[in-house]
Amino acid sequence: MATFNKFFDFTDAIHEAAHKLATDQLETALCTQANIPVNTNRVLADLTQIAYTNLTPAPPNITTTSSTQTAGQYSMVNADLVLTASGGPVATFRHVIMFNETGAVTGFVDPLCAHWDFGSDLTLADTETLTLDFTTNTWTVGA
Repeated sequence: MATFNKFFDFTDAIHEAAHKLATDQLETALCTQANIPVNTNRVLADLTQIAYTNLTPAPPNITTTSSTQTAGQYSMVNADLVLTASGGPVATFRHVIMFNETGAVTGFVDPLCAHWDFGSDLTLADTETLTLDFTTNTWTVGA
């Protein structure tokens, strides 16, 4: 199971109106252990991503299926995202990053939200899949 980490600036970016999570387009980025994200990173440009050759879908968009606020607690549900190696293997990665493609306020172009560390490198062989389950954080690799 991947370990969840929130970028420190995520809360600040919400207060600066960089995120409208119910309507903005969230996406994922992939990084290696050599380019490990740190919680003080602010925007996608702070990270070094892998090459997305042979990865479907590209870009890997996250679909928000619902967002609600009840008694001061905000809840956002995202659909599972299935990444597939197609036409060859996908470059090795260890970290999945969630960022806001449409979020933008001065200093916050493509602001980062969170990242998950798998604890070891992953490589998707041709036709292999990785299912990202944002509801349970139970992410599985399969053929």
